Amino acid sequence: MRHLLAMLALASSVSAQVKLPPFSRQVLPNGVTLLLSPKEELPLTNFRVVIRGGAEADPAGKAGLAAMTAELIRRGTPTRSSSQISESLDAMGASLTTQVDRGAINVALECLSKDTDKALDILADILLHPTFPNEEVRKALAQAMDATRSLKDNPNAAIGAYFNGFFFPPGHPYRYRPEGDETTLSKLDRDSMVAFHQRHFTGKNLIVIVGGSFQTTAMQAKLAKMFSSVASGEAYQWMPEPELKRTSLPKLLLVDVPDATQTYFMIGQPGTKRGHPDETSIQLINTLFGGRFTSMLNDALRVNSGLTYGAGSTVNFNRLTGSITISTFTKTETTTKAIDLALEILKKLNEKGVDAAQLKSVKAFVKGSYPTLHLETAEQVSTMLGEIELYGLNRGEVDDLFSKIDAVTLERANTVARQYYRAENLVFVLLGRASQLREAAKKYSAEITESTVARPGYLVP
Repeated sequence: MRHLLAMLALASSVSAQVKLPPFSRQVLPNGVTLLLSPKEELPLTNFRVVIRGGAEADPAGKAGLAAMTAELIRRGTPTRSSSQISESLDAMGASLTTQVDRGAINVALECLSKDTDKALDILADILLHPTFPNEEVRKALAQAMDATRSLKDNPNAAIGAYFNGFFFPPGHPYRYRPEGDETTLSKLDRDSMVAFHQRHFTGKNLIVIVGGSFQTTAMQAKLAKMFSSVASGEAYQWMPEPELKRTSLPKLLLVDVPDATQTYFMIGQPGTKRGHPDETSIQLINTLFGGRFTSMLNDALRVNSGLTYGAGSTVNFNRLTGSITISTFTKTETTTKAIDLALEILKKLNEKGVDAAQLKSVKAFVKGSYPTLHLETAEQVSTMLGEIELYGLNRGEVDDLFSKIDAVTLERANTVARQYYRAENLVFVLLGRASQLREAAKKYSAEITESTVARPGYLVP
């Protein structure tokens, strides 16, 4: 019993405050930024290299270029073949991942601390000296195109790509999957990847982050030696914020999946962006509305009605204004019932808001889950440091979070609910059997666009 009480007391003290772990910041003469945050509990070292630009930097019509460049850097260097790189990492028990998001390419490598020098040598080699072998480029593009076609066999995964292509206006970088699709990937080649690498993998675009077990002074010296020879290059210039307005009328995209027995749907509206003053309040409201298992949406659509196995809402906080979406799935014959119920809950939130007990509950929930979701491991800390540096934030992103949560009043929370969670002029995307959904869809919008999963890509004409 005493042990349990001690654990509860510790949890209470932790949830009372949260701080970003100490870290050092150094900018090399060529612009490379070094962020180091030692964490000695485990004999592991985590490297994360963030390259500014990401999918946002893809040229028009060539979505997926950043992602393919990130994949190909690990497919060979002048001194190591693709198989040699993999074998060397496997021998150390190290893991290497490359991933692209809206604003950056992320290259992460984790290894045992005793293998730091060997792992760092491989990491620097693939970042700075990739050869983009023709055969590897051909294989990687073929694999990527197969993957994007196969995605359509999984409506739960594909609907987000259809939604973004329909929701965001032409010219907006968020219209496309960061990984591209078969229409954009077919336009890529080795030369475009080489050019992208030369333009973006430069000193002014590189953020090198190290977390875990290491000695700070020695690590700084190693990184400076490895990365000081990188050409400074030109810093990537973020594109201006495109206008993202609420539609004047509801609109709906119906994507035909001829043999479907279920309908997957998303309902969306404009949200806001990372660092916006309303971010904390929106996070709290969204958690109550559809961001946890005991949310309003999941209670209504799963627990109480049994219309689905799960329903939720997501707020996309990126550098540019994103969307707030409701998403779930249901049997074809209960599609309108599920959509109507989701809209009913949305309207209830907008008109009646939340009460004091709900707000108190969600504040405790977010505080209690935040440390383990964002700051428990060296990898999580490295990810947070990368985002802070990339988007020009500061340590108040973490250090001030709990005080920001505490400062959200019931009046403010409900003002945000009314402003952002509105029930009119929404954007609907339905994936299912069009022949059984076409008439019902007219209930939600007079403006209906139709497509089919057989059509290449995810954009509609």
